[in-house]
Amino acid sequence: MTPVLAAIACLIVVTLGYGGLCAASPFGNCRRCRGMGHQLTTDRKGRVKRGKDCRRCHATGKRIRAGRWLYNRWARIYRAGTDTPGASR
Repeated sequence: MTPVLAAIACLIVVTLGYGGLCAASPFGNCRRCRGMGHQLTTDRKGRVKRGKDCRRCHATGKRIRAGRWLYNRWARIYRAGTDTPGASR
């Protein structure tokens, strides 16, 4: 197998794997708070305490994966373009 074919095969496997991951688990941990929903801070004595809520994930600790976001956007545009107004279903 030539290096070009091996690279193409590798890219196809990685793409299908990521697509499967996005389909099975559309949400991942927030990168800023690492899935906790808030930052950890310390008080003056050095004890760990809960900090402010994460603004990026709105304190849920989860974020939508990039592949799932793209799929949702594509599906929304597709539905808007193929939906005929006034048609009975």
